Amino acid sequence: MDDKLTIFIALTAIAILLQAGVLLAMYIAIRKSSQRMEALATEVKGKIMPSLDQVGQMLTEMRPKLNVIVDNLQDATTVMRSELKRVDATVNDVVDRARLQVIRADELLSRTLDKVEHTSDMVQKTVVSPVRHISGLMQGISVGLEFLFSKRGRRNGGSREDRRPVPQDEMFI
Repeated sequence: MDDKLTIFIALTAIAILLQAGVLLAMYIAIRKSSQRMEALATEVKGKIMPSLDQVGQMLTEMRPKLNVIVDNLQDATTVMRSELKRVDATVNDVVDRARLQVIRADELLSRTLDKVEHTSDMVQKTVVSPVRHISGLMQGISVGLEFLFSKRGRRNGGSREDRRPVPQDEMFI
């Protein structure tokens, strides 16, 4: 049993040495990696810090100008809103006035057409109708006289159409 214990202790010692070797290798790899990271951080810090300082200075210099720009934009927006309200009111006024003018023109045209129709009816009643009556009366008198004086013409064989002095179409006004 003593041999077994010695073998077991030897195997355990080898395992511990093996673990120590692995840990040493990991330590060395992490240390190299850490040195590279520190070098990279130093390089980045050396390049970025001046740029960050410049950006900070620019922002410090530009802050008042940016504030002026923002104030100007706010003022311009306020002015544009008030002007748009004024333009909107003006456009609404123009549209209302145009609507009223269209209504007035429509009423004027309607009244004018009514007056033309009324005048046409009056002319029809006062001028055309009496002229037709007179024309009919004249035609009746003409036919009557023609009948009275043309008893000889019928005997001679003349037709009524041949004896008519004025054609029908010329009597119409």
